[in-house]
Amino acid sequence: MTWLHLISLLALSVWDSASLSLPDSERLRQLLSRYQEGADLNGTNTAGGRARRAILWSDREEILQLHNKLRGSVYPTAADMEHMVWDDELERSATHWAEQCHWDHGPADLLMSIGQNLAVHMGRHRSPAYHVQAWYDEVKDYTYPYPSECNPWCPERCSGPMCTHYTQLVWATTNRVGCAVHVCPAMDVWGDVWENAVYLVCNYSPKGNWIGVAPYQHGRPCSQCPPSYGGGCRNNLCYKDSQRSETEDMNEVEKPQVPLPPRTTARPRPKPSAPKRPAPKAAPRASKTPSSTFLVQNVKCETRLRDKCKGTTCNRYNCPANCLNKKGNVWGTIYYDVQSSICRAAIHSGAIDNSGGTVDVTRVDKSPFFVKATKNGVESSSKYKPGNAFVVQRTEEVTADCYTTVAEICPFKKPYSHCPRVLCPSDCKSQPSYWSPVIGNSVYADGSSICKAAIHAGVMSADGGLVDVLPLDKRKSYVGVLKNGIQSESKSTTEGASFRVFPVRK
Repeated sequence: MTWLHLISLLALSVWDSASLSLPDSERLRQLLSRYQEGADLNGTNTAGGRARRAILWSDREEILQLHNKLRGSVYPTAADMEHMVWDDELERSATHWAEQCHWDHGPADLLMSIGQNLAVHMGRHRSPAYHVQAWYDEVKDYTYPYPSECNPWCPERCSGPMCTHYTQLVWATTNRVGCAVHVCPAMDVWGDVWENAVYLVCNYSPKGNWIGVAPYQHGRPCSQCPPSYGGGCRNNLCYKDSQRSETEDMNEVEKPQVPLPPRTTARPRPKPSAPKRPAPKAAPRASKTPSSTFLVQNVKCETRLRDKCKGTTCNRYNCPANCLNKKGNVWGTIYYDVQSSICRAAIHSGAIDNSGGTVDVTRVDKSPFFVKATKNGVESSSKYKPGNAFVVQRTEEVTADCYTTVAEICPFKKPYSHCPRVLCPSDCKSQPSYWSPVIGNSVYADGSSICKAAIHAGVMSADGGLVDVLPLDKRKSYVGVLKNGIQSESKSTTEGASFRVFPVRK
């Protein structure tokens, strides 16, 4: 095989109308000066001091975390994808090239040993993570294991689908990255001079994009990791325990160089002591608990659907064990009359067995008749007249990451929709808001992170766990507030839908 290196092409994904003009506004000057001023705050040039950094620590952390998040979520799954760490030497080489303000890959001698992705924008502010995500989004033009129609025409202007940014980003053996951001007063971008262009350079090692080679091996995550990782696996990536200390040491050195932002969160309150046991007369009765506290409703074996509440929060029920031989009539097969026992119909349909469980009920239009059958030990009855009906199925449970949204797994459809029960990991509270936003308060926009919204709403601790999700119709606006250590965003929109999150009964 001829080992030729295919250099990544320039980032067209940021070429849009917003990039062609530079409105004169104080807000924009502040955004553009962020890196000019931030570079000096990140380091010092005094004798014996630390070398100047060309990228804010917060942006370095966001770039690195997003790389690893995207690398761990490739499809088809990767068996040998390595965890990526920040490399100071790659950052320095990226800094040197970014300061040249030359819209091309380089320098030529360095490209023999590294990979490189570039992006540039002007106009409204964009986080470096925006460009990283745009590189990954080239996956839409890539077919594993080799590119199919990913062959843009260059060099004057590149047109047509490209995917070399994506393949470099997910190259399994590329495990180090270093980036720099530089504001160029004037930069020639394919014949157009862009003023105050924000230039992002990311260098990678070992380099990727070898012609005729797939970016990774398909298989069960971490099943083909190099022996040097000692069998370690983290978030679908080959991972060494030593990488944790290396990353934390790097961050610890840099944190003092960045001015601390003003405190926006209250200091944690001391853990309250256990409340005193109330007198019997003051103890609340179970019947006083609002039904909206939980999405799932506890029912008895004989409880009929007709007897339960009819709102959208009454579509998930928890059935007890041993309903097989209890009282409770069932009319129909597959489609059940609303006068049927919820739990015995669930056993009849096969959604649960006699040990009980949580089921989702979907109401349907009137059925012209109901047919009897004996299934799973339950004998149903027939009814040859029309009646309101329902179908029942076992509640699905999915394992989510910190970035999973309702829009991805269960978008709202009128009159209502079911969401699977969501199992959240334990590290969501610290995830940057760029790719795991929380929009709203109590009712959230469906583009929000489910797991971070659950922490924000107080229905789940930062340690993770199970939550129930209720998709809802869209809201005209959402109000952001600071709750439980997470600052949510405000937004006015006519797009998308919304949702609520509920705790799961212990």
